Amino acid sequence: MTGLFLVSPYAKARPVSYPGGWTLMTMNDADANSTHIHYSPTFKYSIGWRHDYMRDESTHIDSVQLNNLIKRWNSKGEQANFYIKSGVGIAYEHGETAPAAFTGIALDWETRRYFTSYENRFLWTDDVGNSFVKHKGRVGIAPYIGDYGDLHTWLMLQIDYDAGQQDSFSATPLIRFFKDSTMLEAGYNLDDGIMLNFIQRF
Repeated sequence: MTGLFLVSPYAKARPVSYPGGWTLMTMNDADANSTHIHYSPTFKYSIGWRHDYMRDESTHIDSVQLNNLIKRWNSKGEQANFYIKSGVGIAYEHGETAPAAFTGIALDWETRRYFTSYENRFLWTDDVGNSFVKHKGRVGIAPYIGDYGDLHTWLMLQIDYDAGQQDSFSATPLIRFFKDSTMLEAGYNLDDGIMLNFIQRF
C-alpha cells in the first residue's frame, strides 16, 4: 500500500520501506478488514505478518507475507515500481482451519501531480472461506504541490473487480492525506461501503 520514503519526493502505498524500517498498515473497505505489519531489511524486500477478516464469509486469515521490489524506474520528476506480494498461512472460521496462500503483483507510476496504480491478488484457501481473484486500479491527482514536510493531498478514484462474482465492478472516490511518515485515506464506495486506510512508518 503506501511507502513514505524519506529520501524521495514520492510518497505512496508501497509494500517495502527504507532499510531497517517498520510499517503498520490497516485497510478497511466494504468487503474486508486487514492489518499488516512488516520489516524491511533492505529496500528490495520486506517480511511481516498479515491478518485478514472477510466479512461475508466470517473468515479470518493469518499469514506471513513477503513483499519483493522487482524493478524501480527513476527519472526526472517521476517514478515507477513493480512488486510481487505473496504469503502463506492459516484460514479459520467457526472452529475449522485450513491452509491458505496468496500472491499478486503491484505496479505504480507517479509524478508529484499525477498517480496511477494497478494490483491483483490471487487467494487460495482449502475448504475454509472462498478462494478469489481480485483486481484494483487507481488514478489520482494532487490539487496542489507541497514542499517536503508539508501536508500532501491526493484526490483519487479506485476501481475494484472481483473475477469470481457477477456485477463485480465497484468504484470508490477517496481522498489521501500524508505528512512525513503518516498516511490516511478515506473514501465511500458507490455500492454503499466506507473505506478507511491508515499507514505509519517507523
